[in-house]
This record gives sequence, structure tokens and C-alpha cells, in this order.
Amino acid sequence: MFQLVVGLGNPGSDYAATRHNIAWLLMDHTPTFGSALWKSKFKGLYSEATVKGQKFYGLKPQTFMNLSGESVQPMAAFFKIEPAKILVIHDELDIPFGQVHFKMGGGLAGHNGLKSMAACLGTDMFARMRVGIGRPVHGTVANYVLSPFSKEEQVQLPLLLEKLHDPMLTAMVDGLNKVGIYNKKDLLA
Repeated sequence: MFQLVVGLGNPGSDYAATRHNIAWLLMDHTPTFGSALWKSKFKGLYSEATVKGQKFYGLKPQTFMNLSGESVQPMAAFFKIEPAKILVIHDELDIPFGQVHFKMGGGLAGHNGLKSMAACLGTDMFARMRVGIGRPVHGTVANYVLSPFSKEEQVQLPLLLEKLHDPMLTAMVDGLNKVGIYNKKDLLA
């Protein structure tokens, strides 16, 4: 079971509907955190939720992606949450749109939000919910992740966010042992 669910993203209306902010879109869309009262602290917005009698914290760092650890580390320290009890939701280039993959620790795949968290926490041993956004066909990765979803993806996004809720809740409550059935499965099929 995890105690802290972190959604990585960038603050501001310019980034709200971009691929890099899919974690915030998920957190805002799910009943678990979407209706929660968000408070400003720890250089971020945080909330509390209860699922199946278990208490969780949600955090959306407001530091911009590259400095996410500056929000996560002080909150984890304040509530005495070990890195292994943190589930980070983030966009993932190496997974196609419509898929999700969970893992504990490991490489950071060039993701600056994860790099910042690992640097500030002193470890990369936190869990990841990697939400696929696919790779750009042409253009730079930076432009791609900071651009809005394609028209086709925008049509599919509400269903995807709905389908991502169960894997997120399963991971939160039961840990990563129960989410293997979702790994790299096309949730939109």
C-alpha cells in the first residue's frame, strides 16, 4: 500500500491540456482526488483521500516538472512517508497512448520530474504509474510532451482517464503485486 500519490505536471493554463500533464488530468478526473479539497503547501497542491478505509495523500507539485522533487521531498518528510510508499503518476514516451505500466524504482528514462524526485529523495526506489503518451513521429520530444493531445487522442482521453482509475486505485490499496494485469494492456480496446 502507498501513502502518497504524486501526479507530475506543469502549472499554468498553457500546460493544462498537454501530454506532460496527463497525471494531473487523471487526478482531476478520478473520483478519488477529483472531488478532494486541495490545499497549497510544500510548493504544491495536496489533498487527502480515503479509499477502503485507508488514508492517502495526493500531491500535484507546482514547481514545474524539472523541480518536482522540491515539492515531494518536504511533503514526504513532513508526513514521515518513506520513498517506497510513494506512487508517482507520470507521462511515458516509451509506452503507446492508451497503455499503462507500473514498476518500482529503476531507470529514470530521461524524465526530468523523476530525476528531480530521485535527487531530492536520495533514491529512485519509489513506485511509478507510467501512463503512455507514445513518441513523436517527427519534431523534438520537448515540443511533443508540451503540446496538446492530437484530435484523435482528445476524443479518446475521457475514456482513457476513466479506464486508468481502477489500475490507480488497485496500486494505491493493494500495491504493485496486483496491477500486473494492466501492464502494457490496451485500455482503449
